[in-house]
Amino acid sequence: MSEGPKHWVSVAGAVIDDQKRILAIRRRDNNHWEPPGGILEVEEEIRDGLIREIREETGLEVSPGKLSGVYKNMTRGIIALVFRCDLLRGELQATEEAEEARFLTPFEIHELMDEAYACRLLDALEPGVAIRSHDDVSL
Repeated sequence: MSEGPKHWVSVAGAVIDDQKRILAIRRRDNNHWEPPGGILEVEEEIRDGLIREIREETGLEVSPGKLSGVYKNMTRGIIALVFRCDLLRGELQATEEAEEARFLTPFEIHELMDEAYACRLLDALEPGVAIRSHDDVSL
């Protein structure tokens, strides 16, 4: 039996501050603003991978909460799980992976991010779990 296409699983966090701003990073590799997160390692638990990715990209320690969205990148074959997260501690900083990390308003998210990534953070402000597909840029 031949193997068909494979999917990757990524995780991302929506860390919301008391002013309803949401944490985002500007990636070093493509200069795009995105939610902090990344691809899970094969042996990694979902929550552990989320905590690791956010720490690596922002310097912050978080506690993952409820799932806020499931997103499929149809172009790249990536399933993204996005979780609301509580900030525990740490100091926001640029890292090897992120040129910049900061809390953005919903307006800034609309202005700075492609629709496919903006919705992952904006959906976290709403109740329930969003399920969406996109082409790596647009829904």
